[in-house]
Amino acid sequence: MLRTISLDISKCIRCGTCCRKGGPVLHHEDKQILLKGHISYQHLMTLRKGEKVFDPVKEKFENLKVELIKIKNSGDGVSCYFFNETSTSCLIYENRPIECRLLRCWDTSDIIKIIGKNTLKRKDIINPNDPVIEIIDSHERDCPGYETEKLLSSINIDEREQVLKRLTSILQKDLSIRKFTFEELKVSRDYEFFLFGRPMTRILKERGLTVKNSIE
Repeated sequence: MLRTISLDISKCIRCGTCCRKGGPVLHHEDKQILLKGHISYQHLMTLRKGEKVFDPVKEKFENLKVELIKIKNSGDGVSCYFFNETSTSCLIYENRPIECRLLRCWDTSDIIKIIGKNTLKRKDIINPNDPVIEIIDSHERDCPGYETEKLLSSINIDEREQVLKRLTSILQKDLSIRKFTFEELKVSRDYEFFLFGRPMTRILKERGLTVKNSIE
């Protein structure tokens, strides 16, 4: 949450609380950090349009109206990829994104002003001639985020069998596109979360659905 806290502090005490809540969303102001190689594709994760995520300002889950790029989490945890737990420090502190530079837990007014504004999307940081753009477009067309969320939200309301059938179709397309990209095109799997966001298998499991007979 981004409330102003009541503790009597006026500077960062390096407690690591903000870093343990996940990585920041990237803005156009962060492009130079990417161009200079301080942050690379393998460190990023795409939050797709239509995906349900927590809005820190409204303090509730909402469907994204635009695509967002963020620094991914470390391993299976929720801490920012660049957070060093041992020293409670940032591995790229001198080159940290704008959200990190503006976040002050004792006064969140500055960061609230930029949340959701001037944010980056994948096509902003991929060469427009890169053939992977076509693959991303295909994935967005065949595995639409809004439809997936709508289906998941209505699974216990509408006809369950039809909903599950459509979800299965989207799942198979998601798996197929990822498989083609990494096995046929030889794109590094380190880029998976940036190129396609979270796998459909993970999304379904998080919503309590069992995934069987997936394409490996």
